[in-house]
Amino acid sequence: MNLVVRSVPPAPPAEVEVVERKGRGHPDSVCDALAESISRALSRLYVARAGHVLHHNVDKILLAAGSSRAAFGGGTVLAPIDVYLGGRVTREFDGQTLPVDDVAVDACRAWMRGAFRALDPDRHVRFHPVFGTSAPELSALHARDGGDVMAGDSSIGVGFAPFTPLEQLVRAVEEDINAPATKDECPELGEDVKVMGVRVGDRFELSVACGFIAAHVRSLPDYVEKKARLADRISALARAATGQDVAVAINAGDLTDRGAVYLTVTGTSAEHGDDGQVGRGNRANGLITPYRLMTLEALAGKSPRNHVGKLYQLSAQNIATAASGLAGVRGAQVCLVSRIGRPLSEPQLADVALATNRDALSGDVRGAIDLMVTAELSRVSTLWRALVA
Repeated sequence: MNLVVRSVPPAPPAEVEVVERKGRGHPDSVCDALAESISRALSRLYVARAGHVLHHNVDKILLAAGSSRAAFGGGTVLAPIDVYLGGRVTREFDGQTLPVDDVAVDACRAWMRGAFRALDPDRHVRFHPVFGTSAPELSALHARDGGDVMAGDSSIGVGFAPFTPLEQLVRAVEEDINAPATKDECPELGEDVKVMGVRVGDRFELSVACGFIAAHVRSLPDYVEKKARLADRISALARAATGQDVAVAINAGDLTDRGAVYLTVTGTSAEHGDDGQVGRGNRANGLITPYRLMTLEALAGKSPRNHVGKLYQLSAQNIATAASGLAGVRGAQVCLVSRIGRPLSEPQLADVALATNRDALSGDVRGAIDLMVTAELSRVSTLWRALVA
């Protein structure tokens, strides 16, 4: 393994910062969640039938929005959402055909039932399994327990820590809106939430999009009142987190004077206005951070057994989090690079960049990082068990 531990000077806070998070009802997040649900379900099927996880990558999920007519007090879904389930799967083992399509669709419906309150996956969604069959050369890289597990792709995983105050705030706002207690208190709030945070100097601004569920909104004045209540809630949360007043805009695209506001029947824009795709949403750390180290690799739906596009993302974040806790270290960013066919525990490159309080890294810090990286990579070939569970 080519391990590089390098020092970078502690940087002053950037003048500008942008952070985004998409909630579980956003069409892109839905696609990610469905891909992960399918991967877990298939992994359980494969372990039950074969004793280990067989090759699959189901990271090509596409959501085509349906059609709906929302109105105060209710509304109707006119045409269902279409979800196309794509990727590669193992369909046979030991001469037996495996029910991969049925397992995948059942996993999708189960996730949707748990994620939404007003969306019925049996009535409002059509699923179209279009999986291809795994290539033999990729299937061969899926070793049984006890053998070397080989990387299933040449790919990149990145992580950084700690989160900035804006990163923490953006995540906290979305999580609060989609928390069960909030839904009990404010049933009009749908699951399709997007939070965009901008900081210029010391000033924070939040733009929040949230699809309101029409059945819980009686009229336009009721909508305006409930939107204001949400703004007050977010402002209070932001003030507590940052110690200052934060500008908050809710559903900024509303044309209230025309009665054109963000109403949905099911709680997601996927019913009418927005499509979705795996990999267009949150990164492995739950955020979209264009001013930070990032990768375009999609985590969701990739095999938990040997696809580094998933495993190295998680390992890199674990290393960065642990490294940022070392004495004298103010921040860490980690990049792991794999080469297909090499053992998972031996990346082509492990680059650990540390912002420290000193001009140079001490031997103690370098030694600690070496141990952290070695320990994390020694676990990567068994990480699939936790992911499947």
